[in-house]
Amino acid sequence: MAQTKDFLLEIGCEEMPSAPLINASKQLPKLVEKALDAAGLSHGGIRVISSPRRLAAIVSDVATETEAVHEVMRGPKTQIAFDAEGNPTKAAQGFARKFGVDASELERRVDTDGNEYVFAEKNVPSAPAVPILSELGHDVIASIEWPNYRSQRWGSEHETFVRPIRWICALLGGEVVPVEYADVRSGNTTRGHRVLAPGEHVVAEPSAYEKVLEDAYVLSSERREQVIREGIAKIEAERPGSHVDTPKRTFDEVVNLCEWPTVLVGTFDEEFLKVPQEIICESMLSNQRYFPIFDGAGKLTREFVIVSNADPKVSETVVSGNERVVRPRLDDAKFFYEEDLKVSLDTFRERLANVKFQQKLGNVLQKSERIESLALAITHEARIGAKLAAASARAAHLCKADLVSSAVVEFTNQQGVMGGYYALAAGEGEDVAEGIRDHYRPRFAGDELPEGTCGCVVAVADKLDTIAGMFAIGEPPTGSKDPYALRRAAIGVVTILRDRLHVGYEPLVAAALESLADQGIEFDAGKVAEDVNAFILGRMQQMAREDGISADTVSAVSAGSVTAPDDFFALAHALEGARANDPETFENLAVAYARAAHLADASLGTELDESLMGDAEKALSQAVRASRASISEALEAKRLDDVIGQLASLREPIDAFFADVMVMDEDVALRENRLRLLNNLVEVFSGIANVGELARKK
Repeated sequence: MAQTKDFLLEIGCEEMPSAPLINASKQLPKLVEKALDAAGLSHGGIRVISSPRRLAAIVSDVATETEAVHEVMRGPKTQIAFDAEGNPTKAAQGFARKFGVDASELERRVDTDGNEYVFAEKNVPSAPAVPILSELGHDVIASIEWPNYRSQRWGSEHETFVRPIRWICALLGGEVVPVEYADVRSGNTTRGHRVLAPGEHVVAEPSAYEKVLEDAYVLSSERREQVIREGIAKIEAERPGSHVDTPKRTFDEVVNLCEWPTVLVGTFDEEFLKVPQEIICESMLSNQRYFPIFDGAGKLTREFVIVSNADPKVSETVVSGNERVVRPRLDDAKFFYEEDLKVSLDTFRERLANVKFQQKLGNVLQKSERIESLALAITHEARIGAKLAAASARAAHLCKADLVSSAVVEFTNQQGVMGGYYALAAGEGEDVAEGIRDHYRPRFAGDELPEGTCGCVVAVADKLDTIAGMFAIGEPPTGSKDPYALRRAAIGVVTILRDRLHVGYEPLVAAALESLADQGIEFDAGKVAEDVNAFILGRMQQMAREDGISADTVSAVSAGSVTAPDDFFALAHALEGARANDPETFENLAVAYARAAHLADASLGTELDESLMGDAEKALSQAVRASRASISEALEAKRLDDVIGQLASLREPIDAFFADVMVMDEDVALRENRLRLLNNLVEVFSGIANVGELARKK
């Protein structure tokens, strides 16, 4: 067993942006592990340490040399490996090539079974680790990828990195591993904080690396995050009830903008609190990477958190400088808001005619008109009262107007939000403002739904118009491309219809396509409606499976006529519950359907002649009629467990029917009347779910 030592590879460079640094930190351990394994060097765990100026991997217990290899492999029989003239055949050549030797090196031996075979023998001596690690270091640096970032070159070299490399520290134990990349040669030194500990710092061995960094005022990303969070927690504790907003994306970036963080508090002028807090916060977060502080009531305060990378001794100067910097940014936000208030939302809406939505679907004004029309259809379908219906229509009319406002042009994430503020300032009602503000929700998985009915109506109208429009022009999402996020939009539609509006999507799809046709867009309405409905059903099936409903239950319910999302999910859960918790009921349900469906003939219809019926047939016919009425009532009342109970209750009359009646009677009239009776029974089931599929897969 070879001796082991820790290995350190540190790439030191000019400050890297946060996103590529995070990406490279994920790549580095995989690249190092793959290279070590390929070289045959045994090793322990790999840990990555990063900061804006460095990317390092520490590998524990790396072997100081590779293991010597002695391998012997038996190949084909001699008579197969060589022809009559003693020349190697393709079988021998293939075997030798697979083993990495020449066919002339194969040996003939008699094995224990008495037959002669060819054997290949390979001896690979052990190799020292340092030359291997030297090459590995260069190749790992060159293999790191920088998606969405252009790599840089420096000096006269052609090799690249996301930022110019200034030093490399490479050690195996206490020995320097010679690594050269773009004319930078490795050594046993790292570099400290630019201000607090400039210059080179010797690293005696990999195990001392983190201590050397910390002494040089450089913390690992984990420690920097801990220090920042502890500083924020202290600020919140000093202000009871307060909350510091730390969005993950901005927080991760701040962690990677410093090496020795100091958490400070700055303030801005009170006049900016009159401006909508969303654009004030976005200006601070996106432009300056400051974290806003909210009071116990959730209102923005004048204070904000600064994370400094400077000497803590000059914190007062840092705070003062940042307060001077933030003012012009907030002045801009205040100016945009005040200028926008001078323009009516209707005027903004007219300007949407100059904003293209999609080449074949027209401009945003046309989309706005389609949303308004579809919103009316949704309020009618959902039986929303006249007041809310009018507010929803007005919100749909104005929902896209703020896209051309100065504030939204500058702060694009606030589309809808600013429109809500402008609506309130213009005297529109709270419902209208809420509908405008929330109609983009849910924006992503886990996002909140619109708060009120107006927001739900306009959100569904907006998303469904986009889905229907892209299908109508023949540009649905593919397996790899979904540029208009139609899958996410469909999930949003299903979620809102299920949890808030409690209506089906099929009539809404028809209304959306009608609006597109009214605009003059040509398409096959029947085919597109079928495709859109199938697409939304597919999202609903996916959601049901993610809810823990088994795939065959989802398929069974999908085959029925229940498509309203809330009913679909409730029925699926009820069926799943019957299978798991009440197997007898489920068995009754499955057997009753399977026996009837096996014989039914849909081509005969469902009209019955009672004069041809015996007692068992009449009993089944009456039971089917009663169940149909009860099922309809239960569906209307959303009592899905009762639906399944009614279906299961048909088991007894079905058993009596099959016990007393010969369905396939020689008398054609009797036979066809009995088949029509079974058609009636199957029709009751099939309107709910394909229970036969569940019986097959139980």
